[in-house]
Amino acid sequence: MRRARTNTLPLRTPEGIVFALPLAGPVSRLLAWSVDVACIGAASEVLGKLLNSIGMINRELAQATYILAYFVISIGYGIAFEWFSRGQTLGKRVLGLRVMDEQALRLEFSQVAVRNLLRVVDALPVLYMVGGIACLVSRRSQRLGDLAANTIVVRNPEISQPDLEQLLGGKFNSLLEHRHLAARIRQRTSPRAAAVALEALLRRDQFEPLARLQLFEDLAAHFRSLVEFPPEVAEQLSDEQYVRNVVEILYRSADALTKR
Repeated sequence: MRRARTNTLPLRTPEGIVFALPLAGPVSRLLAWSVDVACIGAASEVLGKLLNSIGMINRELAQATYILAYFVISIGYGIAFEWFSRGQTLGKRVLGLRVMDEQALRLEFSQVAVRNLLRVVDALPVLYMVGGIACLVSRRSQRLGDLAANTIVVRNPEISQPDLEQLLGGKFNSLLEHRHLAARIRQRTSPRAAAVALEALLRRDQFEPLARLQLFEDLAAHFRSLVEFPPEVAEQLSDEQYVRNVVEILYRSADALTKR
């Protein structure tokens, strides 16, 4: 029996925290790609002007070079931006969309490459007709490239921050004594891991004591594996305190951290 189409992707962490990611539909994805097409067109126009000098010498060579370069730009644009910008091209950033692994894991380069290489098929015969139909009939609004790469496109709206002063209590954060390591953990932490840690702190009083200890032990172990703070700083903190300090680093602005 065919599974019903859904507008959200529910995910449950091993700690029992449930998230629902809103999936992007065909219209918002088409609008995002329209912005990307404009960017690719602008880059191609610049390239065409640069190749004019070759055209004066050999017109056929210039045309062949332009066709090859346009293909590289159109495919390479998506691969480069989605890989280096964590699943966002310029168009997706404007529309608030992001490419993710189906299980909300970190994207692999092979996934980014596959989904962009298959744009050639999704774009057939015109105006992304194949990809659009695939999105409409797919349960998770996936085009063929997404199905092959096991990726999804989600809406990535701005989330209002909780009252950090109330949550963190203005306590001393010993991790901030090592600014370079604090900056490194901000860089290496995925959005999903940051959200799980924040949610755990917000709901910590709702957990059973043993579940609470295990949850913060797992979270602290994850963050410790990303960046190693000096033992004299990290070992004196409980797992929950360590996670609280990391959350402050992740969610406070750099200016606010500097003033502390």
